[in-house]
Amino acid sequence: MAEKALIVEDDAAVRSTLEKVLTSSGIQSTLTSSGEEALEAVENDTFDIILLDINMDGMDGFEVIQTLRAKGNHIPVMVVTGRTEDIDMLYSLEIGADDYITKPFNPVTLAAKVKALVRRSQVAGGATSLEVGPFRFDNETLKLYKNNVELPLSAKESAIMKLFLDNPNRIFSKSSLYYLIWSNSTLDDSAIVVYINRLRNKIEDDPSRPVHIQTVRGLGYRFVP
Repeated sequence: MAEKALIVEDDAAVRSTLEKVLTSSGIQSTLTSSGEEALEAVENDTFDIILLDINMDGMDGFEVIQTLRAKGNHIPVMVVTGRTEDIDMLYSLEIGADDYITKPFNPVTLAAKVKALVRRSQVAGGATSLEVGPFRFDNETLKLYKNNVELPLSAKESAIMKLFLDNPNRIFSKSSLYYLIWSNSTLDDSAIVVYINRLRNKIEDDPSRPVHIQTVRGLGYRFVP
């Protein structure tokens, strides 16, 4: 059965382009032009992914994401927008978006991102735990295990580890970590260092020579399974 996408875009030309890109990838599309229409469509049908614009009259894309996640709806959401500021990308991810691409987009890149996001969602569908390397994160209890041994974490430590486990080998700058975890764009460098050191003390065999939470000089931190 073909995957189904919901396109939420108030620009008719962009909406048509998105539909053509998805059709060429074998994905059926339902088209809406507002946040309100999108939420109504989700109530009446099931979708494998949502492609969502941010700047729309009435309910904007941020509100759509927040409403979906508040209702416990975990449909993968890819933000497709002309807004290029890092703060918008980080905020989208922080409130529940799964990926982000800016206009004008490369159709091949967009199609690849959509297929990858749908595939990842289907593989993980309904999973109550996330397993990466020797680590297992229970999504229901928010507990972390290494080699089946629980590693007690604080709420912030748990949030950082979940972010790392969802994005292995991805480099996060200190500012992006602080924004995603603390929802604050003003960086508190000391807080990041303290929490990274706490996590290393809990998850590393030798915290002085970290294997899993690596410092990437001049860029930030990377989690390696």
